[in-house]
Amino acid sequence: MQPSLTVPATLDSLTKIAEFVMAATAAAGLDKKAAYRCRLAIDEIATNIITYGYGQAGCEGLLNLQADIDEQALTISIEDTAIAYNPCQAQLPTEDELRLPLEERPIGGLGVYLALHDVDKFDYERVGDKNRNIFTMYRTASAQ
Repeated sequence: MQPSLTVPATLDSLTKIAEFVMAATAAAGLDKKAAYRCRLAIDEIATNIITYGYGQAGCEGLLNLQADIDEQALTISIEDTAIAYNPCQAQLPTEDELRLPLEERPIGGLGVYLALHDVDKFDYERVGDKNRNIFTMYRTASAQ
């Protein structure tokens, strides 16, 4: 597994990002369910960065992914230079809204909700002109 990946911030890069995440989750020994949740969360945030952070702003850029595995966890970060956006401050759907039929739910926020809730820990930092989204999945004792 390569510990980092840099790709253009385009929707075409999502396949390479998914392959990188799946290689990292396999190297960390995560089970299939945890690996899927991690991939889904990273895919959602990467898609939002590409679509809204760069695309709607009329900018181009790169996504830099870094994977770190230690005894306790797999941590994957995505860095970008798109407009500042903290997913932790997004207006997320409420539990009541999530129970509504799909056609009655308000539009927006579901992808970020899933991303924040599918990983064991999510952090966001703004470092200089960079957004850093940090996803952590804890490893089970059997994976160590």
